[in-house]
Order: sequence, then C-alpha cells, then structure tokens
Amino acid sequence: MADRRALLRALAAAGVLGPAGISGLIREALAAGLDPVAPGLYRIRGTVTVNGQPAREGQLLRAGDTIATGPKSEAIYVIGQDAFMQREKSAVSFAGDAAANVMRVITGGILSVFGKGEKKLIVPTATIGIRGTGCYIEANEKSVYFCLCYGLAEVVPTAEPGRLERVETEHHDRPMLINNDPGMPTMWSAPVINHNDDELVLLENLVGRWPPFYGKTGLDYYGYGKGQRY
Repeated sequence: MADRRALLRALAAAGVLGPAGISGLIREALAAGLDPVAPGLYRIRGTVTVNGQPAREGQLLRAGDTIATGPKSEAIYVIGQDAFMQREKSAVSFAGDAAANVMRVITGGILSVFGKGEKKLIVPTATIGIRGTGCYIEANEKSVYFCLCYGLAEVVPTAEPGRLERVETEHHDRPMLINNDPGMPTMWSAPVINHNDDELVLLENLVGRWPPFYGKTGLDYYGYGKGQRY
C-alpha cells in the first residue's frame, strides 16, 4: 500500500509538470495493486483554499465545501468513489446535502472521474446529469467546454431549458462547447483539449479503478496485452 501511494504521488508530480514521464510511472504502478488511497486532498501545488482558508494535503473535504486554486496552482483530491484534478484559477463547490451528489463548477477547469450512481454537475451554461463517468470541464460565464471522456451524460443547456442532449461515449468521442450567447449556437462540437488519458489513469487509480477503455487492469494499454495506446 505504501509503495503504491509513493508511485501515485510520483505520478501526480509528473502530471503537474506535464504529461512527459507519466506513462513510465504508471507502468510501474501496474504491479502495485489498486487499493484506493485515503479520501481528502491528495496533492496541492501553489495556492489552494477550502472555504477561503489555506488548504493542506490530507485535509478531508465535506459536502458544502468550495475548493479554489490560484494562478499556477493545482489540487488533486478524492471524495468517496470520485477523484478530481482541479486546474489553476478555478473554483468548484459540492452540495451542502451529501445525498444530493451535486458538483458546481463555478469557473475554471477540472478533470473528474466518478464511481457508480447518479450525480449532477452544474456549470454556468448547463445542468449535466452523469452516471459512472470521466469528464473534463472548462467553464466561464458565457461558455463551457465539456468532454465526456467515457460514460453517459444528459445535458440540459441553460439557453434552451426544454432541450435534453443525451451523450454516450467510450473514449473522448464527442467533446462540445455549451454557450449562453443567443447570437451563437447553443451546443457545437469541439476538439479534445487540455486533458489526457494518463491523467485519467492517475485519478481512477486513486480510487482503485482503471478507465474502462483500458480494460480492468490497464495491461493492454501499457504494452502487456493486445491493445494499442491512444
């Protein structure tokens, strides 16, 4: 368990510096098992606050908390069966009622992986219902980038509240922009930006899983089986 935690910390450190080197570290982690790490703030870089107060590694996060990051800052944390990599200059809050399973992305970017069960994501331009997914969000007041990396989502754009867009993907199949500007299309296709598969592996490993497109162990993806790397 201690060896695996050390490997995951090394992965997190490599992730902060960019994708280079992450794959080799993950390959080492394959033999270390998939025991979930303890919940809470797993890694902090730069300025990170919880409810306006300086955060610390190992700090537990509770329903009702708001996590914010400053410039050139990042936070990786675990809440229950879910894990998150929050980018710089972002703010994310979680529902005051734990049973509600609501995450609000106020501004900025966050990569998330979720365990089983229904959850609601609230962003400035939409409400998104999800179930056992991985997704990346970049949000500002007028436009939100949403990539459902895998899983199922139902998107209701704020600009068209009667519209429900059902999205199901296996591997970054349908990234989109969701817009509040009445002079622009409400939803349209976008490329994959600012997140990668190695980061998803890191987050899923923190909660004892592999992304579904790697199989149950990740062996295929990392060259020990028949699969090919994305």
